[in-house]
Amino acid sequence: MRTVGIIGLGLIGGSMAIDLKRRGFAEKVLGVERESVNASAAGKIGLVDEVVPYEDCIRRSDIIVVAVPVGSAVKIVCDILDRFQAMEAENPSSGRDKIVIDVCSTKEQICQATLYHPCRAQFVSTHPMAGTEYSGPWAAMPNLFDGRACIFADTEESSPKAVNIIESLYDALNMRPIYMNAASHDVHTAYVSHISHVTSFALALTVLDKERDEKHIFDLASGGFSSTVRLAKSSADMWVPILVQNRENVLHVMDTYIEKMNAFREAVADFDEERVRSLINEANRIKKIIR
Repeated sequence: MRTVGIIGLGLIGGSMAIDLKRRGFAEKVLGVERESVNASAAGKIGLVDEVVPYEDCIRRSDIIVVAVPVGSAVKIVCDILDRFQAMEAENPSSGRDKIVIDVCSTKEQICQATLYHPCRAQFVSTHPMAGTEYSGPWAAMPNLFDGRACIFADTEESSPKAVNIIESLYDALNMRPIYMNAASHDVHTAYVSHISHVTSFALALTVLDKERDEKHIFDLASGGFSSTVRLAKSSADMWVPILVQNRENVLHVMDTYIEKMNAFREAVADFDEERVRSLINEANRIKKIIR
C-alpha cells in the first residue's frame, strides 16, 4: 500500500485524491496547499488524510503528484528531484524508489528542464485530459477522470518501473493511456484544448462589451451560448502560464482560427449563401470524429 502526496488541492489534485483513496490505490493521501483558505477547506471536506508541509510530503510519500499551474510546476518538479538526489546520497534506500509526476497541460518545457537531472528516471510526465471550468478544492469531484485519456510524455526518459506504477495509478482512475513526445503533445493540446479556451475568453469579452449597451442580452442567452462560453470561467492563474509556455503553437492555431473566421465574415458580408453553406457543411464533418 502506498502513500501518495498531492501538491495542489484544486480540481485535478483534489479529484485524484478522492479516487486514489476510494479505489484502494493509496493507503494514505497527503496534501500540500499554499493557500490557507484552500488548505483549511481541503481538510474540512476530507479530500486528503492530512494537509502537511511541503518537506513532509516529499519525505513521507512514495508517489508525489504536482498539480499546480505549469509556471510553478517546472520549479517544483526540479526541486523534488533535487531532494530525491539528496535523500539517496544520505541513504540510498530512502529516495531511490520515490516517483514524482506532473499533471500539466504543457509538457515540452518541464521535460526539457528535467532532462539531464540525475534522478530524471524517477519523474513521469503526464497530462490527464479531464477537467471543468471550476477551480479550488470545492471543485474536486469523484469519477472526474473515468473514461478519459491520459497523455504520457517522453516515457523513454523514465524508468520502466516508474512508468508501470504510474500506469497503474491512472488505471485506478479508469483512464486510458496515450504515449507521445512532449513536443507533439503541446501541438495537439494547442488544437484541442488551448484554442477552445482562448476563443471562449474572446467570446465572453465580446458579449460583455455588447451587454454594456443592451442590458437584456444575458436574459436571452440559451444553452448554446452557455456551453460555448463555459470555459471563460476558467482561472487566469492556470491559463496565463499555459498560453505563455505553449506560445508558438497557440499563436499558430490562433492564426488558423482567425483565417476561418475571416472566411465566414467575407461570405456573410457578400451575401454569399452558398459559401456560408459550404463552410458549415465542411465544419459538420466534425460529427464523424466527436459524437
